[in-house]
Amino acid sequence: MSSESSATAGDGGEQAVSAAGTSAGYDKQKEKARVSRTSLILWHAHQNDAAAVRKLLEEDPSLVHARDYDKRTPLHVASLHGWIDVVNCLIEFGADVNAQDRWKNTPLADAEGARKQKMIELLKSHGGLSYGQNGSHFEPKPVQPPIPKKCDWEIEPAELDFSNAAMIGKGSFGEIVKAYWRGTPVAVKRILPSLSDDRLVIQDFRHEVDLLVKLRHPNIVQFLGAVTERKPLMLITEYLRGGDLHQYLKEKGGLTPATAVNFALDIARGMTYLHNEPNVIIHRDLKPRNVLLVNSSADHLKVGDFGLSKLIKVQNSHDVYKMTGETGSYRYMAPEVFKHRKYDKKVDVFSFAMILYEMLEGEPPFANYEPYEAAKHVSDGHRPTFRSKGCTPDLRELIVKCWDADMNQRPSFLDILKRLEKIKETLPSDHHWGLFTS
Repeated sequence: MSSESSATAGDGGEQAVSAAGTSAGYDKQKEKARVSRTSLILWHAHQNDAAAVRKLLEEDPSLVHARDYDKRTPLHVASLHGWIDVVNCLIEFGADVNAQDRWKNTPLADAEGARKQKMIELLKSHGGLSYGQNGSHFEPKPVQPPIPKKCDWEIEPAELDFSNAAMIGKGSFGEIVKAYWRGTPVAVKRILPSLSDDRLVIQDFRHEVDLLVKLRHPNIVQFLGAVTERKPLMLITEYLRGGDLHQYLKEKGGLTPATAVNFALDIARGMTYLHNEPNVIIHRDLKPRNVLLVNSSADHLKVGDFGLSKLIKVQNSHDVYKMTGETGSYRYMAPEVFKHRKYDKKVDVFSFAMILYEMLEGEPPFANYEPYEAAKHVSDGHRPTFRSKGCTPDLRELIVKCWDADMNQRPSFLDILKRLEKIKETLPSDHHWGLFTS
């Protein structure tokens, strides 16, 4: 082969490699754009922006079949909220009116669950069918107990004494009461009898039990047992006499930097444990109400309430997931969750920043906004203003880093722990804190 031929062959090889690289780069870019458009149409469907939905569909009609992590389509999202114009637009572009999400729910099942009567009629007129039960997301078969060795933690209802029960909290699912188990005060999460046959409630209840059974850490509320074979379903955890951080801050107002840092250290220790790879547990509802004080001296904190948590098996530390948007409490919600975008464990870091801010400032972030409006304000790029003199430059820098709009820029809880330990060394200590600090 002549040198000229050889050079030409070499050039051809380089061109082929270059072309392959360009192709791979193009494919990656294309995939990124597709994910972005998927998030956009789900977001606009949620926001009742029919014009934006139409514009996206005119540019790319295949987006009518877009799905998130839970296999929910734009039609599911719009039907749940009762957005008639958006649904009409989606159906016009060929949306599958009987698409099923990962719970086998159709858009009609969601509309029925939300009692959106006009939406129900509209979907039925287009052949919509319901695979849900009262609109609840559920598996078609009964959900089995989470683990086989139920005898280790299944509690006989007769062992629980409610004669001097005191209400701790109440919600749409049921109530949490202080009761006694074999003479010991415990917290009992009791499902309302009217919801005992709702399969979403049963599924979520068993999911929470399944998570709690596996958790063992000084800064995580300790699971003691559950009632899963009789009604009402009950989940039993240790009772913490100090109440929750929300109530504590309401009474005390802003904390001293030393106390705030000690509180933050306990929260961060619990969260570092939950975020440990490869079996990462994303809390997804970290807020003051879900942080509990062991006693009235407030010398030890624990993270609780894992009803919305997700157990994720991580193959890669940078893995992100398209999970259900708007999971958790609006005021402490990360912008990527509010926008229905891909997110990972760093959503908890964002919530932690909001809690630390509240501990130092003595009021919730954007207290003058309603929770939903606060979350929207945050998603638009706004952050709370620092006013307290107690918020040292180091703490302010940490908070700002933790609530960064780019989740990849937020530190891990392990890094947060290290930073807090360094900050603690520079602060005068509060005399009542000692037993649990290292």
